[in-house]
Amino acid sequence: MSDDQLIRNCSPTLAGIKTGNLFRCEAASQESLNEDIRAANRRLVPKGIRVLPLICSQSHALVYVYRPSRLKKDLSDVCANRILNRAHYPAAGPEQCIAELMRRLRNNPEFPHEIGLFLGYPPADVEGFIANKAGNYKCVGCWKVYGDEQAAKKKFEAYSRCTKCYCERRHQGASLDGLAIRTRADEDTSAAAFSE
Repeated sequence: MSDDQLIRNCSPTLAGIKTGNLFRCEAASQESLNEDIRAANRRLVPKGIRVLPLICSQSHALVYVYRPSRLKKDLSDVCANRILNRAHYPAAGPEQCIAELMRRLRNNPEFPHEIGLFLGYPPADVEGFIANKAGNYKCVGCWKVYGDEQAAKKKFEAYSRCTKCYCERRHQGASLDGLAIRTRADEDTSAAAFSE
């Protein structure tokens, strides 16, 4: 797992404007993937970001990059809480919910659609996706929209601009450490905002 992969796939999370991102990562071995993830966490945890392999096979992994402070806030939303309760997730906290998500990804043949809550998708859109079995949506971007279409389109555009900007800055020599920011939610004494 390279810094370029993290930047290309997770720029909005690195910038502090999105809760989390998922991407598929090729791995030469489980041992090398684990070392890459440990190395990434040594650099990103101080910025309020964590990297977890949700599921792994011999050749690849589904990697989750997220901001624990944002995830805690997102999962405390009334609608998000209702979705997780209906899906029988533990009520203990975000870490236990991630552990349950990992268990479901590894053991169930059906993909857990509530995963959108872990990525910062609006709970109304996650609920709409589940209720409509992925049909009858208003528009599609990073996710299928069932609720506020205009707000979703603004987010899609912000995520796209962020990724483009971060990839350009990387091409110009910026490091992963320099692009990953610590937000006020991660630490009250630091200020952060995404700017082009």
